[in-house]
Amino acid sequence: MKINQLKAGALLSYVSMGLGYIISILYTPIMLRLLGQSEYGLYNLVSSVVSYLGLLNFGFGSAYMRYYSRYRVENDEENIAKLNGMFLTVFTIIGLVAMLAGMVLVLNTELIFGDKLTANELSKAKILMAIMVFNLSTSFPASVFNSYITANEQYVFQKIVQMIKTVLSPFIMLPVLLMGYKSIGMVVVTTILTITVEIVNIIFCLKKLKIKFSFSEFNFGLMKEMTIFSSYIFINMIVDQINWNLDKFILGRYRGTVSVAIYGLAAQLNNYYTSLSSAISSVFIPRVNRMVAANNDNRELTILFTKVGRIQFILLALICTGFIFFGQPFINMWAGTNYSEAYPITLLLIVPVTIPLIQNLGIEIQRAKNMHQFSSWLYFFVAVGNLILSVPLAKVYGGIGAATGTAISLIVGNILIMNLYYHNRVGLNMKYFWREIFKLIKALFPPIFVGILMYIFIDLYNILKFLTYGLIYVVVYILSIWFLGMNNYEKNLIRKPLIKIIKKLALSIK
Repeated sequence: MKINQLKAGALLSYVSMGLGYIISILYTPIMLRLLGQSEYGLYNLVSSVVSYLGLLNFGFGSAYMRYYSRYRVENDEENIAKLNGMFLTVFTIIGLVAMLAGMVLVLNTELIFGDKLTANELSKAKILMAIMVFNLSTSFPASVFNSYITANEQYVFQKIVQMIKTVLSPFIMLPVLLMGYKSIGMVVVTTILTITVEIVNIIFCLKKLKIKFSFSEFNFGLMKEMTIFSSYIFINMIVDQINWNLDKFILGRYRGTVSVAIYGLAAQLNNYYTSLSSAISSVFIPRVNRMVAANNDNRELTILFTKVGRIQFILLALICTGFIFFGQPFINMWAGTNYSEAYPITLLLIVPVTIPLIQNLGIEIQRAKNMHQFSSWLYFFVAVGNLILSVPLAKVYGGIGAATGTAISLIVGNILIMNLYYHNRVGLNMKYFWREIFKLIKALFPPIFVGILMYIFIDLYNILKFLTYGLIYVVVYILSIWFLGMNNYEKNLIRKPLIKIIKKLALSIK
């Protein structure tokens, strides 16, 4: 039986994400306690620096997908082989450059991190950085094979390999941590698993997909064309690095590893939050491209944009409001009281990012319309603004200051300016969008009122009470959003699958 790779891949993607969340929630508190706060901070600090070498990718991975698809439609196997050869050559060179640049970083560890690290921390930082640099350097040429698997829509293989890695990682990591190897042990395990996956991908491409390479000629014209195409993706990569990794480096340089550890935990929780939204909007990407290609009807695009935005708001508002009331006891019980400052930092990160998240289908609409250049440059200048604000604020107020700088820049750029751009230039009716979103706001009052009462009168630092009242809060939210907020379309998204399940169960009983 032929497997629908797209549907199966999408299903496995959600399963993998859910599995990743569960494992991370169970594994993280054990890992934090075995590592210690300073060691965890050091790990986050070094990884934030090494991650900047990932910019050497220049966004070429997306370019590969575009040009491979072009040649595949034409059944041009010769040019596909040349494309593979060119990318393998380019990424191998990039890998070597990354290795050399990484060694420069290793030799200048003291200069990079300043005087806030102890001699022992600096020594560990050098080892960690060297291993991470090696891991990253090998990933560049290996990415050609991963891109080829994606281009051939082998989603099932991809997701299964990823799931196996997700499950194996903590089971291998924990014994290593228990033996006292700490952050160096973690990085070694991560590197071994990454290289193993890369080898598996290479074997799959060679044996199953019969990948071909041709190194006979290097197409400089095509390379120039791909560089231009990738330039805006590269800008977005820079923005992401500044927004989500620079704060850790600033804190490490001026406040030490403990501040980095606390901020790193908050950033991890923010990653969970953002990935939920991305998982929803990504399903609609093909539809957006079809709609733009067919008639580019802004009214239809606005309706879809609003539908997805409302669904995302319903989910994210539950998590966001729930975290406001339950976040502090959750962090204290989950990570430990020495991470309690992660609570306000997390709030400063997730609250401002909520609006861009409910609007992230707009990014795909821009790309489909080839109007994403403005947002790329806007996000770049927002990131620069984040840098300007975060450095002095982090020096004085630590992690809360760094998060405040990020929050202000997100509010100004990603919320205020982007909404004006969507309305005035992209052609989306933002007045309609916000009218529909505000219809959901009244449904938040009952759960917020209940949450305030719980916060004042209930000891949520007791695990049994935390779980009990947390469940009550979720039930109150669901009932309120169902009767006061959701429209028939949204209710049917839940109602229809439930009816099908009930009917199947009834038939099976008979």
